[in-house]
Amino acid sequence: MPMKVVDSTVSSFGGMFEKFRSDAPNYKANFILFLADKDPSTSLSWCPDCVRAEPVIYKKLEASPEDVTLLRAYVGDRPTWRNPQHPWRLDSTFKLTGVPTLLLWDSNNQAIKARLEDHEAHLEHKIDALLSSK
Repeated sequence: MPMKVVDSTVSSFGGMFEKFRSDAPNYKANFILFLADKDPSTSLSWCPDCVRAEPVIYKKLEASPEDVTLLRAYVGDRPTWRNPQHPWRLDSTFKLTGVPTLLLWDSNNQAIKARLEDHEAHLEHKIDALLSSK
């Protein structure tokens, strides 16, 4: 089965996350990827770490023999993300400190099982370890 990808924004995340959680038991591996928005003038992310990590993450998840679902959650433009009151920075479940952040979701416990932060989300061996820990 190909990787299923669903996109959300801060405003649409609540509903998308509930659907993701209810669908999660149907997949062997469930991931949430928090990313910076694309700059409309360049069609590239304003976040250099996201630009570096996204292709590596997609390559690894798409190559997985398991059924994988990925919820991409876009944090907003740079000023929105930099706000210390950003909802995902304050959220007790996600506690984001940087983007990109890749989370492995445990559908049995309805909790984060493992995570890769912005400084390591582009490292193939770290993504492989996350995939194997599902």
